[in-house]
Amino acid sequence: MNLKPLADRVITKMVEAEETTKSGIILTGSAKEKPEVAEVVAVGPGGLVDGNEVEMTVEVGDKVITSKYSGTQVKVDGVEYTIVRQSDILAIVD
Repeated sequence: MNLKPLADRVITKMVEAEETTKSGIILTGSAKEKPEVAEVVAVGPGGLVDGNEVEMTVEVGDKVITSKYSGTQVKVDGVEYTIVRQSDILAIVD
């Protein structure tokens, strides 16, 4: 199955949390922080949304931070994705 976002929607996939600290300590599953950064896997075409013209500024491959409780979670072929509006993306991570 292939997902294709509509309008100003963006499909993201959470980036795995680091398993070791900067000092080299290996973290157990319960000690890991929840991932905060997601990777953009698909971007809608933008266009007219709620009467306003929306230009898409994120691209596939960008790492982004989204609002904590935004979007809709879906599971496709065993992989979890989140579909968010571009306006729910807070920042692009360089």
